[in-house]
Amino acid sequence: MEPKRYIVILGAGESGTGAAVLAQKQGFEVFVSDAGPIAPQYIKELEDAGIAFEQSQHSVEKIELADEVIKSPGIPEKAPLVKKLREKGVSIVSEIEFASRYSNAKTICITGSNGKSTTTMLTYHILKNAGMNVGLAGNIGQSFARQVAQSEHDWYVLEISSFMLDDMYEFKADIAVLLNITPDHLDRYDYKLENYAESKIRIIQNQTESDVFIYCADDPETIEILKKHPAVAVTYPFSIKEELERGAYMKDNQIIIKLNTEQEFKMTITDLALQGKHNIYNSMASGIVAKVLELRNESVRESMGDFKNIEHRLEHAGRITGVEFINDSKATNVNSTWYALESMTTDVILILGGVDKGNDYSILKDLVRKKVRAIVCLGKDNKRIHEAFENDVEMIVNTFSAQDAVEMSYHLAKKGDTVLLSPACASFDLFKNYEDRGDQFKAAIKNL
Repeated sequence: MEPKRYIVILGAGESGTGAAVLAQKQGFEVFVSDAGPIAPQYIKELEDAGIAFEQSQHSVEKIELADEVIKSPGIPEKAPLVKKLREKGVSIVSEIEFASRYSNAKTICITGSNGKSTTTMLTYHILKNAGMNVGLAGNIGQSFARQVAQSEHDWYVLEISSFMLDDMYEFKADIAVLLNITPDHLDRYDYKLENYAESKIRIIQNQTESDVFIYCADDPETIEILKKHPAVAVTYPFSIKEELERGAYMKDNQIIIKLNTEQEFKMTITDLALQGKHNIYNSMASGIVAKVLELRNESVRESMGDFKNIEHRLEHAGRITGVEFINDSKATNVNSTWYALESMTTDVILILGGVDKGNDYSILKDLVRKKVRAIVCLGKDNKRIHEAFENDVEMIVNTFSAQDAVEMSYHLAKKGDTVLLSPACASFDLFKNYEDRGDQFKAAIKNL
């Protein structure tokens, strides 16, 4: 097959710029187009490499000539430009799909509505500590394409979102992990959970009998979609509800992993670095990957015991006169907030709000009644939060900046309480992104 001549890359963030570097290295003519402004570090990189680009606009006539388009996961299918390219029959792929064509590395691909960043980071930590030549990419860290172009590894741990999966066709995961499927991003899937589930199960596409698929046996949506799309790979489920013949399960407060008849891996859950029920699942998934790769039990145990979680995910952000502050800004959907509340052991002042993606707050009601004394809204439009919880908490107040939210929460908190920023919403109404929201929250605590 003749190599494609002209590649257009839509979106010039980490993934788009990485794709441009790789495409240029592979001898393509490359044009990068971003509808918004491009960050200075990426402008410099594109200029230094002599790659043509534009920002704050899309030159449609130039883009339509592409042999192939690499699209940022953030650009929805409904975008007029994407529709136009589809009508013309132009191939549109994700950066991961593109990069995989030029890499012989093996991949561990982790997806799920919740816990994927944590599980990806933990898996990477375990493999790296065991001495493997492993890269970390996908939704996290340096882009896969950039690493394939500049510093190839033997293995990659890739955090894969549903948006990436939508533009992946030939790609195959050597080890695929599906943590859970809960309502998230439904605005991109015609508000249908089954469309979103169809997207997530693409993680196992193209797998063969010699590949591995790891999934949660306790997740009803996963079980449902697997009936429609049964896995052909070797499968290892994990559960905290029942003992399994193979995979991972919990017994007498221990995680037990057994893949075949030989020795089991055991670890007491209180020794895990990551606490809370949801993190037992994340640790099980990472532990199965480690045992599939036949890593030593001592090494795996050590890594699972000393892992430091990512920033903005249930991160301790300070304690002032007996009030604990926790930054869980990465909780951009209701289920993440459910997990955060579920792991709290004190009364909570909960900071919620932002851009609501069609959230169903009803699953939070029980936990809010049990644990939350007051809700502090942090967002431009808090109407739905008021409607959802007016009968469940004594007080709901509105704030429009991180500083106000922190001051108000501190004022409402009693000694021994926890102020939890776990917004259940995207951050784009008041902040650049969830990191910015978390950073402003932490800065405000220092100012108290």
